Amino acid sequence: MPSLTFVMPHWLFWASLVVFPLIASFLVHRERGRREAGRPNLFLAYLFLISAGFLGMHRFYLRSVWGLLFIPVFLAVLWTSAEVRVEREALSFARSEAQRAERLVTRATADLARNQEGAADRLAEANAAAQTTRADLTAAVAGLERSNRNARIAGILLGLLLLGDAFLMPGLVRRRREREAAAPATAPEPLMETAVPGSRVRPPLPLLRPVDRLVQATGELVAYWSVLAVFAYYYEVVGRYVFNSPTNWVHESMFLMFGMQYMLAGAYAYRDESHVRVDIVYSRLSDRGRAICDVITSAFFFLFVGTMLVTGWRFANDAMAVGERSFTEWGIQYWPVKLAIPVGAALLLLQGFSRLLRDIATVVAGKVD
Repeated sequence: MPSLTFVMPHWLFWASLVVFPLIASFLVHRERGRREAGRPNLFLAYLFLISAGFLGMHRFYLRSVWGLLFIPVFLAVLWTSAEVRVEREALSFARSEAQRAERLVTRATADLARNQEGAADRLAEANAAAQTTRADLTAAVAGLERSNRNARIAGILLGLLLLGDAFLMPGLVRRRREREAAAPATAPEPLMETAVPGSRVRPPLPLLRPVDRLVQATGELVAYWSVLAVFAYYYEVVGRYVFNSPTNWVHESMFLMFGMQYMLAGAYAYRDESHVRVDIVYSRLSDRGRAICDVITSAFFFLFVGTMLVTGWRFANDAMAVGERSFTEWGIQYWPVKLAIPVGAALLLLQGFSRLLRDIATVVAGKVD
């Protein structure tokens, strides 16, 4: 199999963090508004084809048994790729032994020219060993060529299957949708209740709704970054185990991305009260009692978030001033990552003020609006 030498450009990494969430959000909202939402659609079918088509997942998504055809072909790709690795190691060892035998022949020939005792016997042994290693080297070269040929055949076969389904996909999706439309409709399953009693989110005051909308939009957009991680690690697994081409940029890009996601989504989690909370007394209080408790403890919250905002801005400003980059060979810029610290702290601070005003209104009114 050929090797993969792709290294993600920095501009593509940063652009994907901005463009992909916008596209994904648009597609999700469009599907929610359709009458046939929930039925197979062309976008998801192609998504499965690109991401897991080698296992026939696009066929399984369309409930086609022809997806089983892809599994043995992909197993053949894995098997032949493993054989290529083994044959490469065997060739490397055979070449090393052949070079060692040739050096012994050269040394024995020089000893014979100097009429050293036993040089003729050593030369004969070295020639015999060299002949054996030459045969082993020839066999190793032939074995590697055979393994490469088998891997190439398996890869071409899998590629032809995927290419064929890429052209057939619109028709496959259309026929699947027609069959599901003709089938009798079934009542949807009831949704599970996920709200925890005593942890109801208080609605925002009218003046604070823009803050809540900003925090909600930011949290939902960065949540789509998790899908990018699926694609990235999928590429890493396939590159490592199928094409013998492990990368060093996938892991670095993903842990930087998740670090930024953690900072930017903190306000969203705080808005929906999704942070882990271990308490004994708080959940037993009334709405007004919890609001009073939140108002009293908000001083610690604002002290922490304010400190994070100031120090985070210093870190980001220093990184931008010196053009800080990672110490790996990928050399990605660090200032956008550190800039996520003050941005996330600012969103958290805005949501904290919104929460505080709601708590004050609850204390005054004595109940949740």
